[in-house]
Amino acid sequence: MTSASLRITIYLAVSLIVGMIVREYARASAASRLGDPTPKLWGRLTWNPRVWFDPFGSALLPGLILVLWLASSSFLPPPFAYAKPAPVDTGYLRRQPRDTVIVGLAGPLATIALAAMAGLALRVAPDGELGLSLAVFQFANLCLAIFHLLPIPGLDGARLVALVLPDRARETYRNLDQYLALFILATLFLLGGPVQSIVYALVNALCGVFGGVSCRP
Repeated sequence: MTSASLRITIYLAVSLIVGMIVREYARASAASRLGDPTPKLWGRLTWNPRVWFDPFGSALLPGLILVLWLASSSFLPPPFAYAKPAPVDTGYLRRQPRDTVIVGLAGPLATIALAAMAGLALRVAPDGELGLSLAVFQFANLCLAIFHLLPIPGLDGARLVALVLPDRARETYRNLDQYLALFILATLFLLGGPVQSIVYALVNALCGVFGGVSCRP
C-alpha cells in the first residue's frame, strides 16, 4: 500500500457514496414525476442513503473492490456498488414503453452528469490533489453508470433489454433479479477481463470528452 493508492481509494469510496445517493434519488424522482406514487409511499423519494442501503451491494461488494485498489493489485475491477432498487410500479406509468425507458436511464444519466461536471472542472483545475480528486470522481461515476447499463439481471441495463423480449422470456429474465449478487460476482471475478475491457474503454472515451484526458487505470 502506498500513500497514492490510499488517497485514490478514499476518493473512490466518497465518489461511490455520492454517486449512489444521486443515482437512487434520480430514479425514484423520475418514476414519481411520471405518475408512479410507489417510491414516495415507500419512503424512497429522499436523499437519505439509509433507505436504499443494501448490505452486500452497498458495503461488502464495493469494500472488496476498494481493498483490491488499496493493495495496488494488478486486478483493478471497475468501482461499483448497487442499492436496494427503488420500488417502481410500471402500471402507473402513463406512456409505455417510453416512461419505463426514462426511469431505467434516470440513474445512469444522473451519474454521467456528475462525471461531466467533474470533467469540466478538471479542465480548469490546477494540478495536485484537487485535480486527482476530480479525476477519480469522474472515473468512479462513469464506471457506476456504465456498469449499471450492462444487461445483468437486476440492473438498469437488464430492465431495458427486457422491454424488447417476448412476454415469457421477459418474465424469466426479470425473475433472475433475485440472484443479482451472484451475477455481479461472476461478472467481476469470472468474466473480469472482457467486462473490464468494455467498461474501461467506454469510461476512457467519455473521460476524454468531458475532462480532455484519459482516466483509465
